[in-house]
Amino acid sequence: MLERFKKNYRIRLGLAPTRRANFSETAFRLDRAQQHKMEIEKKLGDMGVEFVNIDFLNEEGLLYAGTDAEAVANYFKEQKIDALFVPHVNFGCEEAVCRLADLVGKPVLLWAPRDEAPQPDGYRFRDAQRGLFATNKVLSRFGVKFTYITNCGLEESTFEDGLRTFLSAAGVVKVMNRPRIGQISVRPGAFWSVKCNEGELLERFGIQIVPITLVEIQERFQKVLAAKGGEFDEMLAHIRSKINRIDVEEEYLEKMCAMKMTIWQWAEEEGLLAAATQCWAPFTAISDIAPCYMMGDSTDDGFPIICECDLHGAVTSIMALGANGGSEPPFFADLTVRHPDNDNSELLWHCGVFPPSLVGEKGVTLGCHQGKGYKCAGQFELKPGDLTIMRFDGMQGEYKLLMGEGKTTTGPYSRGSYVWAEFEDWKKWEHKFIYGPYIHHCTGLYGNYAAALYEACKYFGGKITPDPVTPDEDTINRILRG
Repeated sequence: MLERFKKNYRIRLGLAPTRRANFSETAFRLDRAQQHKMEIEKKLGDMGVEFVNIDFLNEEGLLYAGTDAEAVANYFKEQKIDALFVPHVNFGCEEAVCRLADLVGKPVLLWAPRDEAPQPDGYRFRDAQRGLFATNKVLSRFGVKFTYITNCGLEESTFEDGLRTFLSAAGVVKVMNRPRIGQISVRPGAFWSVKCNEGELLERFGIQIVPITLVEIQERFQKVLAAKGGEFDEMLAHIRSKINRIDVEEEYLEKMCAMKMTIWQWAEEEGLLAAATQCWAPFTAISDIAPCYMMGDSTDDGFPIICECDLHGAVTSIMALGANGGSEPPFFADLTVRHPDNDNSELLWHCGVFPPSLVGEKGVTLGCHQGKGYKCAGQFELKPGDLTIMRFDGMQGEYKLLMGEGKTTTGPYSRGSYVWAEFEDWKKWEHKFIYGPYIHHCTGLYGNYAAALYEACKYFGGKITPDPVTPDEDTINRILRG
């Protein structure tokens, strides 16, 4: 039950190693090509990458004929791959690779193992790098976007880092393939900053907004709360297991559980990846709770629920989960105040909506909303670590993805859920947000994903402009080169 949404973020890789059709004992040796194919598969297995190979195609499981491209593409579509990896185990077959990539229509990764030195008698057995230079030209003529790992050995960090960055980028691309985002009620009247163009999101990105009223949610909520049952008890125990201190009565904990299950049932019916909700007084009026902690707990389990009907925030959250494969939840934060003593630190805060699994050593307290006193808002500080901060947003038909990295730091206590974040140059960040198209909302993700997010934008055909802060564009390109 609790893993139902996280499966949306797993990446299945289609592995199509390629060789040249002709071979001999002195050039493009078949045994060497087969050996490299097996070494690559072992490496992917050791890294925990889920992949599908092409052993069905021929005895050696290698692509070397243009006429085989359609059969491989059909097989990969049946296997529902999310990305395509085409290592050149020797020169390769540029026709077959490019036709395959064009037919599959998924993010493409090119790489080849670094060639050995020529033999004492002057022969070379692979010339894989040479083949890459041929393939890239034809891919470009097909209009196929691709990612490239610098020619290197399989055991070099360049390979593993490059592959993980590609898989993260492919994860972002996957979740942006016609995602369905729920909208619960309307935005709070005061929040003009979260207005967005629903029609443009559909026309440009295929993002489908699925609305529901608070009246409908209330009717569903009351039925779930009245029925309870075994699944309810399981969910309640799961919610309780994450909380160190509970300062609300049991009935409110049960109402929070019922609301989470209500939204999940609706999300499953509609095939949603995330939701944005009205979260102010009207929500409390239908449920008798603040929705804050419930939203963070749901995000924790793979279904983000975002405050204040910020639909762009919901899109950012699924991009974050795509980047890390759903391995850890993102958190939805306000940029709030600068640190009193550290000019490069900012308070990332919200009124109790951070995912509880990200908590620091002091643990999670379930209490009341600091402003209104409504019950069931989280009170806790997040754990230390490296952070990626991101925001998908748009204005006047131009959409950008802001990305950058920092780290947590220490700072004064704050009510609600919070973490102090330190950056290389906060003034640079502040000016990025001020000049937009961004607002005070951002999404935080533990780890370093700026390069992957930047690379993902390549696959959106110019519809999303990457907007890096730190590391900057030059630094990110150095990272991508390995």
